[in-house]
Amino acid sequence: MKIENYKRRIIDDKIERYLKIFGAISIEGPKYCGKTWAGRYHSNSEILLHKTTGESSNNVELAKISPEIVLEGDKPRLIDEWQEATNLWDEIRIDIDKKGLKGQYVLTGSSTPNRKGISHSGAGRFGKIYLRTMSLYESGDSSGDISLQDLCNNKMTNKLTGDVDLRFLAKLIIRGGWPANLNYTSSEASEAVTEYINLIIDDDLNRLDGINRDKHKVRLLLKSLARNESTTVSNMTLKKDISEKDNEDIDIDTVASYLDAINRLYLLDNDEPFSSNIRSSIRVKQSEKRHFADPSLACAMLNINDENKLINDLNTFGFLFEALVERDLKIYADSFNAKCYHYQDYQEREIDSVIELEDGNWCAFEIKLGANQIDAAAKNLLKIKEQIAKENGKVPSVLCVISGLSNAAYQRPDGVYVVPITSLKN
Repeated sequence: MKIENYKRRIIDDKIERYLKIFGAISIEGPKYCGKTWAGRYHSNSEILLHKTTGESSNNVELAKISPEIVLEGDKPRLIDEWQEATNLWDEIRIDIDKKGLKGQYVLTGSSTPNRKGISHSGAGRFGKIYLRTMSLYESGDSSGDISLQDLCNNKMTNKLTGDVDLRFLAKLIIRGGWPANLNYTSSEASEAVTEYINLIIDDDLNRLDGINRDKHKVRLLLKSLARNESTTVSNMTLKKDISEKDNEDIDIDTVASYLDAINRLYLLDNDEPFSSNIRSSIRVKQSEKRHFADPSLACAMLNINDENKLINDLNTFGFLFEALVERDLKIYADSFNAKCYHYQDYQEREIDSVIELEDGNWCAFEIKLGANQIDAAAKNLLKIKEQIAKENGKVPSVLCVISGLSNAAYQRPDGVYVVPITSLKN
């Protein structure tokens, strides 16, 4: 079903590849990020299992009672929000084994399903794909002059990329990468994302597993996560932050439980710590760097609904810009099977983002909003590389500063690359 005006996503190439390899694919990610449209684009029939009212609700019951009817239709067949009827997983696996064909089903889901009742992992039959919100290149807000894959292989050519306005960057962060919000003003986008969060708190969290959570405390936790976006704070620090900023108490076990539920709805996209490939004697911290699935979620929780609010708080602007860049790096890196991490050790050395390539090489990235910060960021990368070399560790093959306000992509005399985020693509 080739959808008119469908804006092609970077992940589409991976979807097409996986449909040739697996009998079914499962596209996961936050609500509203475009999973259904991507699934439709690659399917020839569909059934929707949204558990609301009317026909969709009937489809859920039909899937539980007569799954073979739900699976009928031209292939590939899209089954949207399949987690509402988890028995379909085994039914699809059995059908794939019976027919031995590839590219039969496209499953989409906006929450991690309860695995109860699923007897088989689906290994070898299912390919899993994670869909994020749109990168700047996908939304048309990056020129795409510089390929991340080429950069990671030391193949970048210097290029003037044009001036970037600070207000424009602020708008991109507030708006986010939600496909339906691309033409909204900052105010309209903020209102849409705020309502999105309200609906998740009021409805999706309860439907996730039937547990009634304290909505007020969920909201306090989301606000604390927004205040601590792009940091490695612990659960205990989140608890203390809520106590200090909101003057309310929340149990540490509740923090952990609510974070798990929020994560199961794909609202979080944390960066794991990187250490496996350095092999030096330095002890590396194992904390994840906290990120929402899209920086607009943090903006909505902090009531940042116009560009001036960000411009007048450059500290917050810097953290949210880092979140924007790291979202894009993950989208681009995934297209060539690279993985994104962050680095932080007990000597207080940090690298904002690390990309590990399939061949084992790794690239180090610092992320800076202003061009006046590039020199210090480059020196930090060079210093860390030198120290890792002295400790007989494996040094990064590429050093790069991703900037907000640089007007060119170039390699400095010291070997460090500088690339504006608005010029980057996969």
